[in-house]
Amino acid sequence: MSETEKTTLAAIHQSAMKEFTAKGFRAASLRNIVKQAGVTTGAFYGYYKSKEALFDALVGPHYEAFLGKFRETQVSFANLPPQEQLASVGKISGACMDWMAVYAYDHLAVFQLILCGSEGTKYAHLLDEMIAIETQATHAFAEVMERQGRPAYHIDAQLEHMLISGMFSTYFELFIHNVPRQKAAEYIRQFRAFYTAGWQQIMGF
Repeated sequence: MSETEKTTLAAIHQSAMKEFTAKGFRAASLRNIVKQAGVTTGAFYGYYKSKEALFDALVGPHYEAFLGKFRETQVSFANLPPQEQLASVGKISGACMDWMAVYAYDHLAVFQLILCGSEGTKYAHLLDEMIAIETQATHAFAEVMERQGRPAYHIDAQLEHMLISGMFSTYFELFIHNVPRQKAAEYIRQFRAFYTAGWQQIMGF
C-alpha cells in the first residue's frame, strides 16, 4: 500500500470513528463518512465493500482480542488439576479481568463504540457472549467441585443468569462512563472481592 493509500485509509477510519461514535452503527451515514474523509464513494469502495465491512475493520480485531483472552483464560483454568482450580478460584479470572481492563482502556473509543454504538452488528452481543462463556465455565467448575466431594451447586438458572449479567454489566460500566484508570483498577479490585465472596457462599466453598 502506498503512502497516499495509507493516508486515505487513515482519513476514512478517523471519519468513520467520529460518525459511528456520534450516531451508532445503524444511524451512521456512509455518505457522511466519505464526505468528511474527503474521498469519493468510488475511492471508499476500493478499501471496503460496505459500511459493515468498515465497522468490522475498526472494532473486529479488538473485539476478538478481548473476548479471545477471556475464552483462553477459561480454558486454561478448566485444564488445571482439580486441587489447583480450588486453590486459585478468583485469582486467574481476576488477572484476566485486569488484563482486559488495561486493553480496553488502551482502546477506549473502540470499546465505547462496541458497548454503546454497535447495535445492528454481531459486536452488540459482547455481554451475551461473555455471560454464556462464564455460565459454561461455572457449571464445569461446579462439576469439578462435586467430584472432589464438595457440596453440589444448585441455583435457579434465571438467578444465575442475572448474577453473571450483573457482574459483567458492572465491569463494562467502567468503560462506558470513562472512569479514570486508577479509580477503575480500585473498583475492579472491590467488585471482584464482592462477587468472589458471593459465589463462594452460593457454591459452598
